[in-house]
Amino acid sequence: MNNNILEYKGYHAKVEFDAEALILRGKIEGIKDLVDFESADINEIRKEFESAVDDYLEFCKEVGKDPDKEYKGSFNVRVNPELHRRLANYAFSKDISLNAAVEEAINEYLDTNLKIGIPAQE
Repeated sequence: MNNNILEYKGYHAKVEFDAEALILRGKIEGIKDLVDFESADINEIRKEFESAVDDYLEFCKEVGKDPDKEYKGSFNVRVNPELHRRLANYAFSKDISLNAAVEEAINEYLDTNLKIGIPAQE
């Protein structure tokens, strides 16, 4: 994992440097709500992130809202129709759902690529 990724209480944020403002900034990824943080001191950025998470959770509690959870396990993927057909036929032949076939393919891809240190393509 990249060394500019922070994790706290199941939330993740990528820290980036703003060269113009000379500060570090980040925001919680994978949720609908906007929760961001910043610090001019590299030694304080983790503390600012953790405070942002704690403040977000406290705010949600105060207003009676369930806090967003990262990556609920549902996302849309657009693929070439031929690939879609091939995967659907594979799933049908294995008597599994298309979702199960996609999950199997993603797991295999990640297991193969992460074991040998190949980062996922962006």
